[in-house]
Amino acid sequence: MTERRWTRLCATLLMGAVTAWPACAQVRPLARPANLVIPAADQIVVPASSVAPAPAGSPTLGPETNLPLPRYVSLKTDEGNARRGPALDQRIDWVFTREDMPLQITAEYGHWRRVEDRDGEGGWVHYSLLSGTRTVIVDQDEMPLRTRPDEGSQAVALLEQNVVARLESCEAGWCRISAGGYGGWAPKDAIWGVGADEVLD
Repeated sequence: MTERRWTRLCATLLMGAVTAWPACAQVRPLARPANLVIPAADQIVVPASSVAPAPAGSPTLGPETNLPLPRYVSLKTDEGNARRGPALDQRIDWVFTREDMPLQITAEYGHWRRVEDRDGEGGWVHYSLLSGTRTVIVDQDEMPLRTRPDEGSQAVALLEQNVVARLESCEAGWCRISAGGYGGWAPKDAIWGVGADEVLD
């Protein structure tokens, strides 16, 4: 049997910038201040108009953008403050510290968007910190990128857990993604940042 040469990509790999594996940094968002206290649900300020009502059977649309809620975006900068409410005078409860990190928008209010990461952490961020560029984060350790959307197809690379990759297209059960110069197909259940039924051309 021919020995296969696997390519391992570091968890801090961001669109082509490769960092040596031993020096990989923590990829979870870092909380500030250090003694962060997560507010109870009844303490979080959520304006009543942040989510637009939708007729039965139709998707919920954001009142500011008229785009579907929830929906996925990515962090445009390497630091984004998530606040308790949609205003600059609201307390910062969470800080996202990874550029291109996928986030899910769950509500809108003026120039503010309420977002969550894959662990449900987040808050209100200014829309200028977000990008419509779609990315995903790998949820499975040593996830193979395949040449076709088929478990039996050849693997071209192995992605470490927490690698952030660019989302290119999706079909039922599979998405084509790219990271560090490698592109291929990944099963949807091994990545976060795309809807289970979402199809992208």
